[in-house]
Amino acid sequence: MSGIEIIGAFESTYLPRHDKDIFESTAHDVQWKQDLALLTKCGISRLRYPVRWHRVEAEEGVLNWQDTDKVLHYLRDHGFRPIVDLVHHTSYPRWMEGGFADPRFRTAYLRYTEEFARRYPCVEEYTLFNEPFSTLFLTGHEGIWPPYQKGLDNFVAQILNVIPAVAEASRAYAELLPGAKHVWVDSCEHHTGEGAGGSAYATMANERRFLVLDSFLGRFDGTGYDPDGPMAELLREAGGGKLQGLEPGRIDVLGLDYYAHCQWHFDDKGGTPNTPHPLPLAQQIYLYWDRYRLPCLLTETNVRGRTSDRATWFKYVLEQCERARHMGVPLDGLCWFPVIDSTDWDSLLFRSDGHIDPVGVFWLDQELARQPSVMSETYTKAAAGVSAKDLPAYTLGEPVATWLRGYESQMSHWKWIPAPEADQGNSLPRTETRMELRIANAE
Repeated sequence: MSGIEIIGAFESTYLPRHDKDIFESTAHDVQWKQDLALLTKCGISRLRYPVRWHRVEAEEGVLNWQDTDKVLHYLRDHGFRPIVDLVHHTSYPRWMEGGFADPRFRTAYLRYTEEFARRYPCVEEYTLFNEPFSTLFLTGHEGIWPPYQKGLDNFVAQILNVIPAVAEASRAYAELLPGAKHVWVDSCEHHTGEGAGGSAYATMANERRFLVLDSFLGRFDGTGYDPDGPMAELLREAGGGKLQGLEPGRIDVLGLDYYAHCQWHFDDKGGTPNTPHPLPLAQQIYLYWDRYRLPCLLTETNVRGRTSDRATWFKYVLEQCERARHMGVPLDGLCWFPVIDSTDWDSLLFRSDGHIDPVGVFWLDQELARQPSVMSETYTKAAAGVSAKDLPAYTLGEPVATWLRGYESQMSHWKWIPAPEADQGNSLPRTETRMELRIANAE
C-alpha cells in the first residue's frame, strides 16, 4: 500500500483576451456534477477546485457568488474535501486590464478574498494564488501571457504588486479561517547546464526558482535567498532590493507542481526543456522540503501523450513520492492535474479554439464526452492504495519517449508491457512536437 492520497483537480484557467475559461471550453461548467461523479467512481474525495474570480466579479466591485454557492455546497454535502483555488494563472477579472501589473490588483484581490472567507467559513484548505512564480514569470518576464511584459525588472515589479497582497490575505485568513490550511502551490524546478555560459545560467535559474517564495516568507536573513548569490547583482539592478522589506505571509502546506519540463538544460546557445540529466523527483521534493521544512503535497503533474503514456508517468511520480516519504519528507498527497483533458495549452493559451490537450485521467472525444482508459484504471487503483510497484509500466510512444529519455535509468527496474492500441486519447501530440516555453504556432 502506497499511503499516498490521490487528489483530483479540474483545469479552469481564464483567457482574458478571449473572455473564455477552460471550464467552459471543456463543458465542465455545465457537466460539473457528472465530472465529480467520475471522481467518486475512482474513489477520490479530496480535490483541488477553483473559484472563478473572473466570473464572480465580472463587474468591478459587484461579486456574484451564485454559481460558486452551488458547487461548493454540493462538494460539502457530498463528502468532497476541496482545496479551494482562488486565483489560477490569469484568472482575474477582465476589467483589470493591466493584469498582475494593474495598480488595482491589491484592493480588488483583498476585497474578493475577504468576502470569500466570510461567505465560506467551512473551507478546510485553500490556495490563495496558484503558481505565483511560474505565473508571474510568464506574465512579467517572458511576455507569454498578458500583460505581455518582459525582463527581470518587470518580473520584480509584478512580484511587488502581487505578493504583498497575497501575504496580507494569508495573515487575514489566520483569523477569518483559523482552522483551515493555506496550501502554497508552485512549480518544482531543477536545472542543469554545460559550458561556461550554460552552467552559469543553470546556477542562476536554480537560485531564481526560490525567489517568490523566499520573498513571501521574508527569507532574506541567510536562511533562504542568498543576497550575495548568483543572481544578486541582476536582482539589485532590477529593483529587487525592495523584495527584502516585505512583511512575511504564512503557509501551512507546501504544494509542488512537477512536470518533465520543470527541468531545463542550458548550454552556451540557450536552453531547452527535458534535460538529459534529470534529478529524480524524490530528490527534488526533498530539496524543497529541506529548504522550507513544511508538510508537502505533489499538487500537479501530467504528461501530454497517449493514455498509456500518462499511466506510465503516473507510476513514476507515485514511486518518487513514495521514495520521498521514505527519505523523511512529510508528503501525503499526489494530484494528477486535471481529471479530464484541458484545452488550448498547445498554444500556451494564446488561442481559444477548443483544441483538446491530451493530459487528463479521462480523455475527451470530439463531442467532449468523457472516456475511460488505462490511465483512469491506474488512477483508480492508486486511489485504492495500490503502490507504484504494482502499477503497470506501458512502453512509451513518441514524442513522450524522446521527452523522457533522460528518465530511462530511473525506470530501468520496471517490467515493461506493450501499450494497448485502443483508447489512446484525442489530439495527441505529433512525433516532431517539442515541449518549449514559447507560444507555439500562435499566429
